Amino acid sequence: MRFTRSALDSFRGGSLPDLLGDQTRLLFVGINPGLRAVAVQAHFGGGGSNRFYPALYRAGIVDRRIDASAGFLPEDLTHLHERGLGITSLVAGASARADELTAEQLTTGVEALSERVERIAPAVVAVLGITAYRTAFVRPQARVGRQPDPLGGAAVWVVPNPSGLNKHASLADLANAYGEVAIAAGIELFTASD
Repeated sequence: MRFTRSALDSFRGGSLPDLLGDQTRLLFVGINPGLRAVAVQAHFGGGGSNRFYPALYRAGIVDRRIDASAGFLPEDLTHLHERGLGITSLVAGASARADELTAEQLTTGVEALSERVERIAPAVVAVLGITAYRTAFVRPQARVGRQPDPLGGAAVWVVPNPSGLNKHASLADLANAYGEVAIAAGIELFTASD
């Protein structure tokens, strides 16, 4: 699916419903949805530059390559639910880039996230991005990995952001970090894939 810049801009501030199954064990928390993700109504549906689904596959969390750039295939949604994966965002409103968000938007998002986590009751919450985590949770010295304080009863981990703009983390780094949080959530991994 192709969108013009003006067509994508029309999705600014739009949102996505949380991706949740009946048995969500691992809840990935993105910063906020991108414009294209809202346009196709699929988390991390931004196309080729986002490495979220390739990292899930490479880690062995999912058994297939998922391409959400035109929306989710029903069988991929079913697979994500069966694997116990959920996806939500700190801030509901879409923007072209996460750095367009204010610190206040991020910190306000934590309160709503805490309520969601209590309701969903995953074993692990994985926040995608250390910079957003430090700002949102007011933890300026936080490091990637397991955090000392739970959220809504769930263990909290910070893992690298899969955005193509995040040059600090390779696909292998993402896969290793995501695999670690999946194991912590009690998800058995498939044989890792390239």
